[in-house]
Amino acid sequence: MNTIADLLLKYKAIEFGEFTLASGKKSPYYVDVKTAVTNPDLLVAIVSAIAHTHTFDVVAGVAVGGIPLAVATSIISKKPYAIIRAEEKSHGKKDVIIGTVKDANVLLVEDVTTSGGSALYGICALRAAGARADRVVTVVDREQGAGEMLRQQGVHLLPLVKVSEIL
Repeated sequence: MNTIADLLLKYKAIEFGEFTLASGKKSPYYVDVKTAVTNPDLLVAIVSAIAHTHTFDVVAGVAVGGIPLAVATSIISKKPYAIIRAEEKSHGKKDVIIGTVKDANVLLVEDVTTSGGSALYGICALRAAGARADRVVTVVDREQGAGEMLRQQGVHLLPLVKVSEIL
């Protein structure tokens, strides 16, 4: 079995019950990578896998789940990171992206992908800011359409773990 999958199970990233996902879909299980990566052993394993397997100039994450992944990947890789806000601010500079991504090869990181909406939002924001962005690394792909939807937009979804590996 996949080492990351083993660690996700060890740190109880999978819960069973009745859940409504961000996509609005109902699910009998919830993949809670956000809470699980508060454990440094799991976080280091995940971001080491990302940093040592992918090339990029900047790593970016969409708020909230992608931020700790982007920051920790940045530290391991010694490359800059960017944060993509969930929505535009109404004050200050009103930037959607914190960090410099123009003309950079940007790798977007996500905690979990289901329909791919959050990942596509991040890719579109990066491209609008002048980044070259065509890859999303997700810790867990729920295998519910994100890969195909992103592929139609010229984006490769690269899961560390597929949910079928851990259910």
